[in-house]
Amino acid sequence: MRVFNRTLPLLALSCLCSGAGASTITSTSTSTSAAVSRSAKRGLAFTPNATWPQDNYLWTRSPSDLTWYYNYGASPSPVYSNLSQDVFAFVPMLWGGSSSRTSDTTFLATVTGLLSHGIEISHVLTFNEPDLSTDYGGSDVDPMVAAKIWVANIIPLQATGVKVGLPACSGGWGAVPWLSQFLGNCSKLISTDGSGGVTRNCTYDFIPLHWYGNFEGLASHIGTYAAAFPNATFWVTEFNDNDQDLATTQSFFNTSIEYLDRLAHVERYSFFGAFRSTASNVGPNAAMLSAGGKLTDIGAWYLGEAATGVVPDSGTSSPAIRRPGSSGAYIRALLTPAFACALLLVSVY
Repeated sequence: MRVFNRTLPLLALSCLCSGAGASTITSTSTSTSAAVSRSAKRGLAFTPNATWPQDNYLWTRSPSDLTWYYNYGASPSPVYSNLSQDVFAFVPMLWGGSSSRTSDTTFLATVTGLLSHGIEISHVLTFNEPDLSTDYGGSDVDPMVAAKIWVANIIPLQATGVKVGLPACSGGWGAVPWLSQFLGNCSKLISTDGSGGVTRNCTYDFIPLHWYGNFEGLASHIGTYAAAFPNATFWVTEFNDNDQDLATTQSFFNTSIEYLDRLAHVERYSFFGAFRSTASNVGPNAAMLSAGGKLTDIGAWYLGEAATGVVPDSGTSSPAIRRPGSSGAYIRALLTPAFACALLLVSVY
């Protein structure tokens, strides 16, 4: 499900900083109310734990800033079945596939079944980290196999008006090459299938991406994608700065959220951390719930609420770490040359 990137990709950063049309972003000051930010882009990467089913209701309590969710599967989660798509939209995912089942259309049947029952599915996700082995949480799908499954399941969905995302590759160096090979294979398949020799391209509506590491790396990774796929729209469907201390994690969260909210070409995002600190595989401080199931500062901020002061690994309260930008403070986090280059992306698209 994730790959950990602690090293700043210098090549990608160079690409980011040399992009045409970049302009600067000025530091801003805000009132204390900025600690409760709201964003229509924000969604939930839902990873329920059967031990604590009560936690599932925290993400949709009113008023929640979350407008959509995905659960790594094709069917909606029963706990949210009473919520309409315009309140909390479910986005199905075709998680993976195998070479022995490239003609399997179960995903297509599931989504068309939802549509026929009045569930207005507007978007779908495809292939979770196909560039990674299953040992690291990926779906480990060969680009040609993925292309065959796409032709069988996704192209028919496009005909119904559903918007589709490219496979969500990891934050590793192989992500863009994997996608390029996938698109080439997909184009070859549909160009030799009743096209009369005319070259056709497989189309998509948005590109999901993942990142685990510091903010500079996140901005650089988005820059790499933006350079490889000009004029594309992106969803950041998993991101976090894993296994860091609390101050570093909160700084990453606040800097990244503000950055993603400002980027016009980032249409949606979902922070990976909707679980208790004791169940976290990205470190306790990256979790949005404490060991006792209470919202941490990050969890509350993500829902658009004020800080709770809850310490992730204990569930007890402590003085809240002030969110950057509150009480008139200027955003100073990570003021390095690479950070300045990253901020240039804000007005590019």
